Amino acid sequence: MIEPKVFYRKLDSLLSKINLVKSGADFLFTIVNELGKTFGNDLHIGKGRIYEKDTSGYALISPITDLEKVDIETNLVTNSKSVQLVLNNKTYIFDGPGFGIGIKDNDKKEYAIPAAISIQNQDHEWIVIFELKNGWIREEIEFCLNTVRSVINYRLLSESIKNEYEQAYLIQKSLLPTSSPIIAGYQIAGNSRQAELVGGDIFDYYKFNEEEFGFCIGDASGHGIPAALLARDAIIGLRMGLENSMKMVYTLKKLNRVIFQSVYSTRFISLFYAEMELNGNLFYVNAGHPSPILINKDDEVTELESTGLIFGALPEIELRRTYIKIRHGSVLVLFSDGIVERQNENGDEFDLKRLKEVITKNKNMDAEEILNSIFQTVYEFGNNKKWEDDATVVVIKRLE
Repeated sequence: MIEPKVFYRKLDSLLSKINLVKSGADFLFTIVNELGKTFGNDLHIGKGRIYEKDTSGYALISPITDLEKVDIETNLVTNSKSVQLVLNNKTYIFDGPGFGIGIKDNDKKEYAIPAAISIQNQDHEWIVIFELKNGWIREEIEFCLNTVRSVINYRLLSESIKNEYEQAYLIQKSLLPTSSPIIAGYQIAGNSRQAELVGGDIFDYYKFNEEEFGFCIGDASGHGIPAALLARDAIIGLRMGLENSMKMVYTLKKLNRVIFQSVYSTRFISLFYAEMELNGNLFYVNAGHPSPILINKDDEVTELESTGLIFGALPEIELRRTYIKIRHGSVLVLFSDGIVERQNENGDEFDLKRLKEVITKNKNMDAEEILNSIFQTVYEFGNNKKWEDDATVVVIKRLE
């Protein structure tokens, strides 16, 4: 029997190696070999071999090397009693007389007792079999293999989730504008900062013809993937409706019905959508979104208030389109609540008053500079800490 202090020290070292080994095709081979090197002599564990699940069962994928003298099965049948014992128990020692796994003749004295563990991630499944030599102790083997199995499975699961999360990030990033449209007589700039890798804030631009363009901003409730799913639906739904030349209010009402029926995403999203003519005529619908701020060259401030309910609350909602004139030298700023609700160390919010002051102070700058000054000021107000809520800003400036 191995001394407990030595056992735990070696086990801790092995678990650290599991977390440090690079991902890839050789990951499991490396870990299995490390387990044999670490506990081969102390726990009487022979080198392991790995079977990977395929369409016909579990196929041997590791070299036999030291086990060449043993008549080993190269394929394991999924519905066999021995494989089912491993899958059901996760770790199993085949110490019953005349019964083993993966060995055609288990009367060999040196490799008489197989011990197996099941490993899996979202896409693959493996069975790893170790041959126990004379002198092994059940409690030590079970504790060691159970611990190693759990850590490997957790590592593989974490990587699968991380990969899917990163894929969701790339998908969402591909939906948001990578650059601002070039419109005669206007400057446009927008950006979004997520609290997590993916988030629920959206913004988008639409160029209909040489005389008219559109833009929007939205904020889905919650954070993470559920909010990102709803954000995706909103962006795609708007693009499809607008490409089909549907009327503004009709398109938005139809989008609301889709969001109301959503199952796997969050259920609510605020949205401000507008269509601008080059002469400054702005027609818009504000479905429960924070009121965009319009500041003209004389520092007169106008808020573009809500004209309807937030999307997703009811299957049918009333939306009203309204109008305002954007004059030369005016700056229109769209934003999500992550901007005005950001708090400092005293719990004070940045609030609407401070945002108006930043816009007024920088209104003579380019749209991109106004955008950057807003983000920088709000970020510093929150003591340069991580964004706790998704934050998005779009700046539309009509040139003199």
